[in-house]
Amino acid sequence: MHEQATEVLSDLPAVPRAQAEVVDAVLAANRLFVAVASRALAGIRQDVTMPQFRVLVLLGQAGQMTVAQLAADLEVVPSTVTRMCDRLLAKRLISRRIDRQDRRRAVLALSAVGEQLLAESTRRRAAEITRLLAAIPADEHARVAEALRTLVAAGG
Repeated sequence: MHEQATEVLSDLPAVPRAQAEVVDAVLAANRLFVAVASRALAGIRQDVTMPQFRVLVLLGQAGQMTVAQLAADLEVVPSTVTRMCDRLLAKRLISRRIDRQDRRRAVLALSAVGEQLLAESTRRRAAEITRLLAAIPADEHARVAEALRTLVAAGG
């Protein structure tokens, strides 16, 4: 097991060896996926940080959100989200409008430029994942897909 996973697991209650091996594998896969996402994003725009990209992904999934909703999803304070969104507004990646029913609330959404950035990032990530899968025997693909679907389902 990698040292990082061992350190993390040492802070947790006793974890069965088989489960510890899965945790180690998932942490390794997570590092791979973060690297894939970072490379895909860097190839598009060098001025978008991973936390900013996470905001774009959340807005892409939800359609629109308030600062409070984003802060809750990101588990940060609203002022942090406001500053981040100010930067994304300046980059023309999101839009902000006043909520018609509650003029004290701002509603955030992806701009056309933000939608294009997400689409291009997804295309680049899919291409790199396809390249990675080419290194795995074809008869293993269904097993990999099922394991990932099971993990995603467990995460809700």
